[in-house]
Amino acid sequence: MARSDTSRSGQPSQRQLRVGELIRHALAEVLARGESGDPALEGTLISISEVRMTPDLRHATVFVAPLASGDAEGAVAALNRNARNLRGRISPAIRQMRSIPDLAFWIDTRFEDDMRIDRILRSPEVARDLGSDDGERD
Repeated sequence: MARSDTSRSGQPSQRQLRVGELIRHALAEVLARGESGDPALEGTLISISEVRMTPDLRHATVFVAPLASGDAEGAVAALNRNARNLRGRISPAIRQMRSIPDLAFWIDTRFEDDMRIDRILRSPEVARDLGSDDGERD
C-alpha cells in the first residue's frame, strides 16, 4: 500500500511541513545575503511567512511580505523572475532531497486581512450590534 503525503483531512503531512520549513529557512538565508540575482530586490527586506509544498514535493508556493516597500507586486514579480536562480541557490541547503522543487512566489495578505478584520470588529456598528446581542440573551 502506498503511503499518502496528505492526511485524510486535507491538511499537509508532517513531511510537507518539514520540507516547507527547510525551504523557508534556506530562502531567507539567500535573500538576507542579497543573493537574489536581481537588482530590483537589492536593499528590499522580504519576510517569508510560509512555504506550502505539494504532496509530491515538486512545487513550493512561497508566501512573502516585502517589508517597508511600497511595491509589493514588483518585488514578487522580481522573485518569480529569479525563481530558477533562487532554486539553485537553495539547493546546497536542501541537498538531502532528491530534487529541488519549483518555486512560485505570492504576496502574503494575512497581515492586511487581520488589520481589516480588526478595524471591522472595532467599528461602532459592530460594537452596537454586539451590545444589543448581550442584552437579548438575558
